[in-house]
Amino acid sequence: MGFSKEDKWKRILRGVKIVLFLITMVMSFLIFSAPILLVIADAVVPSALLSAFSTSSLLSHFDSYDFESSLIDIPLVSIIRSLVIFCVYCFCDGPMLSRGPYLWVTTVCSGMSMMFVGLKGVCVFGNSNHSVGDGGSGIVLLVWCCGLAVGHVVVAYRTSCRETRKLLVYKIDIEAISGGRYAKIHADERVK
Repeated sequence: MGFSKEDKWKRILRGVKIVLFLITMVMSFLIFSAPILLVIADAVVPSALLSAFSTSSLLSHFDSYDFESSLIDIPLVSIIRSLVIFCVYCFCDGPMLSRGPYLWVTTVCSGMSMMFVGLKGVCVFGNSNHSVGDGGSGIVLLVWCCGLAVGHVVVAYRTSCRETRKLLVYKIDIEAISGGRYAKIHADERVK
């Protein structure tokens, strides 16, 4: 009562197709939710890196804060940038995502935070007697912060392009069905 070779190959092929379909769906979900996932990563990763590389507590970082030696403000800048970008993303809808404030606010926030991180890097690591651990951990934190800022701009641009394409398709469909007999048929169906 076993399966024939042909049935086994069909089952294997069906299983491979299902796995490829699931991978495609997961990738589509990740691409669609990229702005939200990047905001979460931007809020969590710099804080986790600072806590992993630092031996002192969070409160001691705030107590002994000095702009030229402390890195506690890098995660704070990332969290503020994430909150601003997330708020703008939530308040925008399709047309505003395509050519509205989302891309501009993201670009301005990312640019300002990159300038701050660059200034912070020069102040902390520019002098030869810095006291921030081994130096490598602070550089990793600064590079991650800059990488996430660039990632925000890339994701905002891709989201803007996606929404623009949606609007173009939507406008073409409206022009195609707006006049003539097709519109009258749908008007009659709505009355019923």
